[in-house]
Amino acid sequence: MIQLINLTKHYGKLAAVDGLNLEVSAGQIFGFLGPNGAGKTTTIRTMMGILKPTSGRIILGEYDVLAEPQKAKAISGFIPDRPFIYEKLSGQEFLAFVGKLHRLDPARLNRRIAELLDLLELTVWRDELVESYSHGMKQRLVVCAALIHEPRILVVDEPMVAMDPRGARTLKDLFRSLATNGVTIFLSTHSISVAEEICHRIGIIHKGRLIACGTMEEIHSQTSGANGNLESVFLALIREQELASEVIST
Repeated sequence: MIQLINLTKHYGKLAAVDGLNLEVSAGQIFGFLGPNGAGKTTTIRTMMGILKPTSGRIILGEYDVLAEPQKAKAISGFIPDRPFIYEKLSGQEFLAFVGKLHRLDPARLNRRIAELLDLLELTVWRDELVESYSHGMKQRLVVCAALIHEPRILVVDEPMVAMDPRGARTLKDLFRSLATNGVTIFLSTHSISVAEEICHRIGIIHKGRLIACGTMEEIHSQTSGANGNLESVFLALIREQELASEVIST
């Protein structure tokens, strides 16, 4: 459902993403982990057509993002790490605007708005201006907007930022439910506990390169320097890569 094929993005001489290859199947939650500056957000922005890759291909569903961007985006939803919303609209007006961009018919749009506001616990705020929302509420509204057209693919960048525990639990339950119903979820997160809790497979990126990918058991087998939880495996893999880089540089 998602394929990244030799994906590369350069900024001058810096390879922010360097020959990335991975595949995510339908109905799977894929966790994308890495330290700051590893290339996670750059990868997501190329996937969503915000950035043009230097080389390589991105396939969402059956559509190449570069060759058929409108068709690829029509089956995809995107939840950025920072919500960007026109705050002089009410929550309901914002979702209506997004739904019309997706050309939903009025009956379906009204149904989706009501369903999503209820699901993300925003119904009582539906007629309030977005400028009065807390950051967590704005993030939940962005989730509603990303799901308004019932996408087959959901790409998520740091969804739990500023979420209270109840909001975070609602999102985790929502992602599980979507995956059960066949939605493919690409989840970039700094929260190792979230990835460990809900992801079927995990990829770890470091300096633009994928250094490990697979189920928890498969990733454990890729490092000899850790045992136990994902955090220890993640730190051991990053440490191994940094030591290898030091050896090469000397």
